[in-house]
Amino acid sequence: MNLDNARQAFIEEVAELLQSMEDALLALEDNLQDAESLNEVFRAMHTIKGTAGVFGYNAVVEFTHTVETLMDQVRSGQRPLTNPLIATLVECRDHTERLVEFFSEASLEGDAAGGGALDEGLREAGDALLRRLGQPIAPTESVESRSTDRASGKFLPVSSDTWMITLEFGSDAFRNGMDPLSFLRYLGSLGDLVHVSTLLRMDPERPEAFDPESCYLCFGIAFRSDTDKATIAGVFEFAEQDCEIRILEPESEQAKYLDLLGAVHEDQVGTIGELLVHVGALTRRELERALMTQEAEAGLQSPGSEIRRRLGEILVAQGSIKPSVVEQAAKTQEAVRVRRQEESHFIRVDARRLGHLIDLVGELVTSSAAIRVIVNRAGIDDASEVVDGVDYLVSEIRDNALQLRMVPIEDCLSRFRRVVRDACQELGKQIDLVITGGETELDKTVIERMIDPLTHLIRNAIDHGIETPDVRQAAGKSPGGTLNINAFHDSGHIVIEIADDGAGLDSARIRAKAEARGLVKPEDSLSEEEVLRLIFAPGLSTKEQATNLSGRGVGMDVVRRNIEELRGSVELESELGVGTKITIILPLTLAIIEGFLVASGEDKFIIPLSQVVECVEMNIESTPGRHGNGQHYINLRGEVLPFIRLTELFESRENRSIEQRESLVVVRFGRHRMGLVVDGLLGELQTVIKPLGKLFERLHGVAGATILGTGEIALILDVTELAAVDQVGHPSTNAMLTTH
Repeated sequence: MNLDNARQAFIEEVAELLQSMEDALLALEDNLQDAESLNEVFRAMHTIKGTAGVFGYNAVVEFTHTVETLMDQVRSGQRPLTNPLIATLVECRDHTERLVEFFSEASLEGDAAGGGALDEGLREAGDALLRRLGQPIAPTESVESRSTDRASGKFLPVSSDTWMITLEFGSDAFRNGMDPLSFLRYLGSLGDLVHVSTLLRMDPERPEAFDPESCYLCFGIAFRSDTDKATIAGVFEFAEQDCEIRILEPESEQAKYLDLLGAVHEDQVGTIGELLVHVGALTRRELERALMTQEAEAGLQSPGSEIRRRLGEILVAQGSIKPSVVEQAAKTQEAVRVRRQEESHFIRVDARRLGHLIDLVGELVTSSAAIRVIVNRAGIDDASEVVDGVDYLVSEIRDNALQLRMVPIEDCLSRFRRVVRDACQELGKQIDLVITGGETELDKTVIERMIDPLTHLIRNAIDHGIETPDVRQAAGKSPGGTLNINAFHDSGHIVIEIADDGAGLDSARIRAKAEARGLVKPEDSLSEEEVLRLIFAPGLSTKEQATNLSGRGVGMDVVRRNIEELRGSVELESELGVGTKITIILPLTLAIIEGFLVASGEDKFIIPLSQVVECVEMNIESTPGRHGNGQHYINLRGEVLPFIRLTELFESRENRSIEQRESLVVVRFGRHRMGLVVDGLLGELQTVIKPLGKLFERLHGVAGATILGTGEIALILDVTELAAVDQVGHPSTNAMLTTH
């Protein structure tokens, strides 16, 4: 289905809202009192309902309206929030996602897009969820109707604190047919008149000024009721022209207003006054009176005088509202203003356009290098400064273009909260997921391709690693396990660590399984690390019985292969009974890297600069392995350092002009180091990575290729794979052409 721009924007917005709702529900499972998460669930349903109505998706509107109404009841305290209710709301979130997917794929037009065309299975699933919620739910009953229908028994319990009401009748109240006592009697029908103070607004020193037809009455009333401010103000609706009314809320109402102001949707945020009226903290009459006062004060001010009083100050001064409520309204208004300002700085960009831009930047980098080569060959010294400026601009354009695709890894990691939650419910385990370093940025393309491998690793940690509560207690551990996911930058790479405090890996059992499957021979000598890495072999699993999560041995080899396809590596540490840690090392981007150009014979190679530790000149007469002695290691300042000679590895023809000189490039991969022996060091350069194509896609030790400014092709080395090449002493290109 080809969606127009508006529908596509709707689908993207719904995906973001549902993800926010899922995160909020998972947070509520940990803390039922988290008001902000509660409001986030409400806002998600409210926004989806409104937007779906624009496109006529009536089934979406009806379902989300019911959930929204339920959340409003929970927020107002009419319905308790429990873990079973949260579990049902999670399913409601998933059902909403399925509804939107149904309509987005149905390719329906007009009214058919929203009316009566819903799949019967989806409709039945939705009805079942509503029944579990105790619905269908009628719209939330207003506070006014509860307070006026006291016989129904549906009103809230009377609050322990009181409303403070001040009535100051005008002198013409009697002449206009007003009976002050009738208003008090009506007010008494809505609650309890705890205390009434009657004052006379007349001068006792001037009894001759008394007019028997004039009204001098003022009342101060302490009133206890469960009703709201609008209902109380409605009692005096017909006396507004003859009475000055001030209604100050009790502490309980003040707390409610603060909560409502914190949860109000940004579409409903306007001026301070309108915002206070919207949440019920202020009546329309009180707002009009304050605006009239503000306007009158402005008219009395002379030009150049101080700015007029703010509306909030006037409302507080006239006794209509408390300062804390005004302050919260101002904070809400400012927060929305800042959010709208931030949103105006962002635009949605098609990922294909962004990818095309990165490709063009890569070609620009190559062309810039070619220009420098031509200028140097021609000896045009006057152009050197211009070329330097172009190189600087190209470098800036490259960095900024790549930054466009960098997104926080939190966007990827946060979705695993749901994975852990569902798996724990299925397996009866208690696991606390701790995510750190979520602000670390990574290329969006890399993140998308890492979701499946990370999902495999996390499910394995839950199923294989962390034990059930009774097993953990028997081993002297806490009933609940912990799964830590940590991300951070390290030497131009991003590192993701997944660690659990579970049972750990049994190396003896892994080896036995590997021998049974013929992966290793009994006489093979393997280190502890090499035995543990056997779990990445296809089809190997130590699980006695397969589950829905894992145990068939079809995941870990896929994890390793997917990570290696991203030019990354994976390392494994485990201690039996203590836990397991898996470390994934990934490049920041897949498009352009800073490289170090070296020569080996007549060929040129690129080493990722982030992996280069140092360069050391070697004496060829004493270099091990130079004369066929089979040794490929060197003593570097007391450290035994293995190395690979690139001319031997790639069978390069020797270049006689540099035959008498060799250099050792020390490189790092993870926690390991090795050396690459080369014939020449040619310096740093920006490297545009080009894929090798199908013919060379199985070539180990090579991550890609690049075009140099001279037009020559240089291979980009994969240091991690080079270290894994067997028979280092007698390598050959043919030995590297083995299948992953």
